[in-house]
Amino acid sequence: MKDFAASKDPAVQAQLDRLAALSLPQGRIGLDVIRELLTRLGEPQLRLPPVFHVAGTNGKGSTCAYLRAMLEAEGKCVHVATKPHLVRYNERIRVSGELIPDTMLAALLAEVLDTAEDLSPSFFEVTTAATFLAFAREPADACVIEVGLGGRFDATNVLERPAACGIASLGIDHEAFLLIPEEGAPQDPLVRIAFEKAGIARPGSPMMTQAYPEAMALEIERRCGLAGAPLHMRGHDWWAEVDETSIAYRDKHGPLTLPRPQMLGLHQADNAALAVAMLRHQDVVSVSAAAMAEGIRAARWPARMQLLGAGPLTVLAPGREIWLDGGHNADAGQALARHFASQGTGDGRLHLIIGMLANRRVGAIMDPLRPRLASITAVPISGSDAHGAEAYSGRAEWAGSVEEALGRLPQDGMPVLIAGSLYLAGKVLEANEEVPD
Repeated sequence: MKDFAASKDPAVQAQLDRLAALSLPQGRIGLDVIRELLTRLGEPQLRLPPVFHVAGTNGKGSTCAYLRAMLEAEGKCVHVATKPHLVRYNERIRVSGELIPDTMLAALLAEVLDTAEDLSPSFFEVTTAATFLAFAREPADACVIEVGLGGRFDATNVLERPAACGIASLGIDHEAFLLIPEEGAPQDPLVRIAFEKAGIARPGSPMMTQAYPEAMALEIERRCGLAGAPLHMRGHDWWAEVDETSIAYRDKHGPLTLPRPQMLGLHQADNAALAVAMLRHQDVVSVSAAAMAEGIRAARWPARMQLLGAGPLTVLAPGREIWLDGGHNADAGQALARHFASQGTGDGRLHLIIGMLANRRVGAIMDPLRPRLASITAVPISGSDAHGAEAYSGRAEWAGSVEEALGRLPQDGMPVLIAGSLYLAGKVLEANEEVPD
């Protein structure tokens, strides 16, 4: 599986071809290579605008989207680093509010790859170094940076004093990396996840989190205490109650009544509240309550419970809603089930078109949705090893493409969910001509 996209720009493609040869060397995990690479590049991570650093299992990308929207609603110029991309590699690096231009991207990747040639860097280390170079060289009021994998050993975890850090929803994911047995690390899987994510804590940088089961919360509290990071946890230092139309938020600064996000799902209100808490518990970048509310209304994040618009794909199954979601773990499966349970249309059933990477557990998505599935069609994920139809259930069918799966659906008007992988989601958005910009 490759974690990058092709480019129509020859100069960018030349660098993506070089990235394609990179992988994480077997047995190596740590920050030594990224630190050495950044030293050679002049320590750009020390020259960034104020940083908001976000980790989590689910919701961290959406939290970043809310942070960006709130900051921009205040009139701030914002750099944003998120991952993965869906269609174009450029989506990972947003400079001053815009996707990084091809010319700048090609030059940055070439500079980093040339500098790191003898270091055997990973894809993620090169991407992080290029991102930090871009953000250090272009002026802005703030940076929003999403953690890629875990936190403790993620390549972004070289930041010394973020304006604020945040941890979104936590669950089991990336077990092959995050649950490797290690002396001194917690044995319980969920506590170990909390341990890894809380590794982004930094001395003096306030840490905001969601609410977690007691053992996980205690581990985060311990990690923040060791790091000297002031901890502000939901249910202890800030609160958010969500109803049909609003978010009733409160903390030591007082109460706020905020709108529900346009992005669908109760979890999106939780993500928005975390973004508000991150802004309210730091004093580096000023953002008004009005800008927070405007940002919540304006924020968008593709392939997260996205209702597809008219396009070459949706025309193949007219007269019905076609939803797209890239979630692939148990928390995502539960969020999808809650969304469709709340729709209250027809008999509540839907058609599922699913593609999951072969190293993913299919029950994470299937089990919560199974009671309301009218049909299950498995599809491949171009360029990746994916589960076959037999992995999903005895009644699952196979189609050679999403187009074929849509064309086979009965004319019953039931909604369709395309789900299981962000890689699949990217292919769907490209095919339907809804490329993120």
